[in-house]
Amino acid sequence: MIRGMDVERVKYVIWAADMDRAIRFYRDCFGGRLLKQNPVIAEVEILGSVIGIHSGGEGKRTWTGLSFQVPDVIAGGREVVAAGGQLAREPEPENGEPPHLAMCVDPEGNEFMLTRKRGA
Repeated sequence: MIRGMDVERVKYVIWAADMDRAIRFYRDCFGGRLLKQNPVIAEVEILGSVIGIHSGGEGKRTWTGLSFQVPDVIAGGREVVAAGGQLAREPEPENGEPPHLAMCVDPEGNEFMLTRKRGA
């Protein structure tokens, strides 16, 4: 058996020009819990996953790869907008099914997805 390095923790890091605004967005929109904050980085936990928010971002539009599964992407999209984010693409029905994907942008320009669980 091959043994890799001792990994102590995994987090996904995004950039923010305004760290406090980014923290508020992930806390208010997704129920995140602030774990730590200093002038360089903050950490927000959402359902056991940690998002690191690094200061020094330029506010440019950047695809992150983050995806949040929610029961209803239309309602979720409204919550993203209410929390200060944007919909990059409105959720649309596919093949007679309710929408399963909403492309979103946080207030710092970080793009992410809302998805709905589909059949098996």
